[in-house]
Amino acid sequence: MAIETAPEVYDEDTGRGFAFALVAYLLWGFLPFYMKAVAHIPAVEVVAHRVVWSVPIAAVVLILLGRTNDIRIALRTPRTLMMGMLTASIITVNWGIYVWSIGADRTVEAALGYYINPLFSVFLAAVLLKERLDGQQKIAIALAVAAVALLAWESGGVPWVSLSLAGTWGFYAYFKKSLPVGPNQGFFLEVLILTIPATFYIAYVEANGMGHFGGTGMVDVWLLLGCGVVTAVPLMIYANGAKLLRLSTIGIMQYIAPTMIFIIAVFVFKEPFGPTKLAAFVLIWMALGIYTSSLMRNRKARRAAAAALTSG
Repeated sequence: MAIETAPEVYDEDTGRGFAFALVAYLLWGFLPFYMKAVAHIPAVEVVAHRVVWSVPIAAVVLILLGRTNDIRIALRTPRTLMMGMLTASIITVNWGIYVWSIGADRTVEAALGYYINPLFSVFLAAVLLKERLDGQQKIAIALAVAAVALLAWESGGVPWVSLSLAGTWGFYAYFKKSLPVGPNQGFFLEVLILTIPATFYIAYVEANGMGHFGGTGMVDVWLLLGCGVVTAVPLMIYANGAKLLRLSTIGIMQYIAPTMIFIIAVFVFKEPFGPTKLAAFVLIWMALGIYTSSLMRNRKARRAAAAALTSG
């Protein structure tokens, strides 16, 4: 899954951008059903196939867009290659935790992680980029911390699935900003880098009779092949939609996927959801409401300031 704030290229939303982003978030929202279907396969093996079968899909997209030369330049640029290795490593951990959490009946925790993600990104910007937090943002982060503390108290330990998903995606988005290629090219570069270890891992488990690509029936073969589609397609649709939307619109739409994941976890997968988890989610929803309000208010202030400069 991918919840990432894109650069604000357009000052106004476009219908095409909204359609692209909506389709991407809906696909991510339904992804738990697919991950549940492959839950009998080890998460590491699923991630390896997500990588390998994403490569041809991403390659076709770049060929159609005529952007293959960007990849040639990236592969010859040590700094870009090293940054690609870093983002590839982080997203691999994120994918692995997400796939495992669905199979382990911890989908509610996964949903919470992606709800926390935008708040963690704001916190990360304050710590690493020294961006000032306004009062509403501080309150939102405090509420998120309270929610995590509540879950930790209930379980007797840190809700590591939620925090790991939020943390890995937050750092992935942070470092991805330093990758000097477009989103489609960046995704292809990452899976291309990961293809070597992923292919070796698949070959190893198949050679030792532990793999699921052939020996356990054609259903597993098709499920693993489909991992490339469910990984690459929504991410690339999102990348093309985000650049046609305002930042504030993306900021609101990014809650679609975790909301769907939460509903699926509670009402379809029937995962436990007692009063303490409900209280924690209420705190998170309050935090996100405050954060979204702050996002909208700051945007209006920037537009007013820009208009004043123009008129002056």
